[in-house]
Amino acid sequence: MVLSPETVAVDAPVPSRPAKPADAPTGRVAVVDGLRLVAAVMVMAYHYSFHAPNTAWGGRSTALFPHTALVTGFGWLGVELFFIISGFVICLSAWDRGVGQFFVSRVVRLFPAYCFAVVATAVVVYAIGDGHPHPPLTDLFVNLTMLERPLGVPEVDGVYWTLWSELHFYLLFAIVVWRGLTYRRAVTFCVGWLALSAMVATAPDKLAHILVGDDMSAFFVAGIAFYLMYRFGQNLLLWGIVGVSWAVGLHRVWPTALGVERSGPLSLHGVILVVTAAFAVMAAVALRKLSWIRGGWLTVAGSLTYPLYLLHQQIGWAVLARLHHHVPRWPLLIGLSAAMLAIAWLVHRIVERPLAPVLRRRLTDALAQIRGGDEPVG
Repeated sequence: MVLSPETVAVDAPVPSRPAKPADAPTGRVAVVDGLRLVAAVMVMAYHYSFHAPNTAWGGRSTALFPHTALVTGFGWLGVELFFIISGFVICLSAWDRGVGQFFVSRVVRLFPAYCFAVVATAVVVYAIGDGHPHPPLTDLFVNLTMLERPLGVPEVDGVYWTLWSELHFYLLFAIVVWRGLTYRRAVTFCVGWLALSAMVATAPDKLAHILVGDDMSAFFVAGIAFYLMYRFGQNLLLWGIVGVSWAVGLHRVWPTALGVERSGPLSLHGVILVVTAAFAVMAAVALRKLSWIRGGWLTVAGSLTYPLYLLHQQIGWAVLARLHHHVPRWPLLIGLSAAMLAIAWLVHRIVERPLAPVLRRRLTDALAQIRGGDEPVG
């Protein structure tokens, strides 16, 4: 039977590997690349005009940008949009792949720009000396592994905390990929992870939280459910998963929202609206309502996103601390933001694009030796 979007119903038996509809996606979803850049710019605007340390601007950023802060104060929620998109994109890219291919694709995607960003951030902070404490060299080495958070080592840049959440999601989802990613298994993963997250929410055992990764699970799960809608069509079960994820996600971000409210002008009702808007725009993607948004600029936007996110915060604060006495604040804010976008593009062209095929080839060869039981040569 050919599975059309209307075929997957809650009360209908779902085969373990349903046939995909004729127009099922097999590549990138262009509009998602644009949304990723929107999320990154949201976070950058938050860090520059709302959450910057006093040393960056010589005073409170919310006092220097009082009207702008009313909007950029919600920029931290770009991270939650990132996580929803990640669930969508990872489910898309992992379909019909083995766990080895999944591992290679994630390493190639994450590590070249990340390792460059760790070293570049450390060098700039050391060189400019903005008052930020310099990490010991051993901490820098641990940061290069992306395991600093579970090891209790301070991040070279505070934004790196999200990468452990991403890695945790990959590790859990790799179990499904190893078994063979299907509609049924993806739904089971969503329901099971939400249930485990609820069960350990109040557990005093830190290990339980580390193993389950319950803090941001709702957003990743929502992304997976949205992708299943995009690929196989909507049904009540998937909307139920999205609804539960929305409610749990709001519960998860609320303590952060209360902390942000104490540090600057932030409407708590606005937090609910922004989180809901993130879910709504991804629902529009899932229902193919935004398929008309196309163009090569979306590919460029997607390529800028990851380097921009990795590089903008600590380097940006260091530059602001050095220049805010000499450059008016608005030209400095706009110029720095534009410069970060340009640097992100250069990192993609000079670091990511040349290294990705080499790293992919070497890792694929290494995995082939493991599967074949051959001894490595040389």
